[in-house]
Amino acid sequence: MSTWWAQKLIVEYEQARGVRGAGARPDGTFSGGASKRVGAPVAELFRAVTEASERERWLPGVQLTERTATAGRSARYDVSDGSRIAFTMRALGDDRAEIAAEHERLPDAEAAAHACQAWKDRLATLKAVVES
Repeated sequence: MSTWWAQKLIVEYEQARGVRGAGARPDGTFSGGASKRVGAPVAELFRAVTEASERERWLPGVQLTERTATAGRSARYDVSDGSRIAFTMRALGDDRAEIAAEHERLPDAEAAAHACQAWKDRLATLKAVVES
């Protein structure tokens, strides 16, 4: 059995018994996020995430510091509050792509639940921006 599958089984076991809440990470922090399919090429999506002026159109007022980025695949950022955001993208064809945002290092389950809803809203706005 791979270590990934072993960890997945441990997490599911702990969640089923109420030991670990939804979105809880092994270090005691939480994460939450969302994903969205978009009618635009993955390169356009990547540009909207990694270029600050484009990002401001759908994620206004959020100050991010880039940690790492892989063209057309992923971008990771530090947020000024100590949390982190990871974006992953994949092409679904020439004119379609999918993006996922995961907000990490959140303090509690309530913040993780809020992050899930907030990212659903932000990714819907991103979809509108890149499809226009």
